[in-house]
Amino acid sequence: MRIDPAAWPFVGGALALGALAGWTVHSALGAAGLILAAVFLAFFRDPDRAVTQLAGAVLAPADGRVLVAGLPTVRGFPDAEWRQVSIFLSPTDVHVNRMPVAGRVLKVRYHPGRFLPAYRADAGDLNEYTEVWIDHDGQAIVVRQVVGILARRIVCRTAEGAVVHAGDRFGVMKFGSRMDVLVPATARIAVAVGDRVAGAVTVIAVLEQP
Repeated sequence: MRIDPAAWPFVGGALALGALAGWTVHSALGAAGLILAAVFLAFFRDPDRAVTQLAGAVLAPADGRVLVAGLPTVRGFPDAEWRQVSIFLSPTDVHVNRMPVAGRVLKVRYHPGRFLPAYRADAGDLNEYTEVWIDHDGQAIVVRQVVGILARRIVCRTAEGAVVHAGDRFGVMKFGSRMDVLVPATARIAVAVGDRVAGAVTVIAVLEQP
């Protein structure tokens, strides 16, 4: 299975510390280093996905559980213009992030902030996040990578002007987090709070077609 490149510093560090501790302290600590390295490999796993192909579909950008499905809870997105789907990623979920739609990246904005629990309603505004705006056939779609208590680092591998496809990998969040997707108010939300979703597979909303 593919492993996201962000894993290698953690895996290498765990192996190095385990080897050092096993050599200088006790062999059991060396085994603990191997176990920790295996945990990091599992966390940063990046399975291939059969990307859902459906006209107007907005795909889940990550695996997890739906926290919000309806009116926006984040500031700057009026109820009359936007709808929101938020997904909570537990430490056991795949943390590789994928594009919800195809289009051209309009802007990428980083917002420094706090590290509140990602499931809190105000975490989308107060926590550190990276926000990506995508022009999809004239409709703006926004996806936010939001950190949580454990997630202290966002990796975003796209940039303004990039042409992207639905399901493309574009980043990863390290150790538990949340993703918010904002769609036009005319879109039909296709999931409910509590649903489990799979990145690049589950349709979370359907856009109004021109």
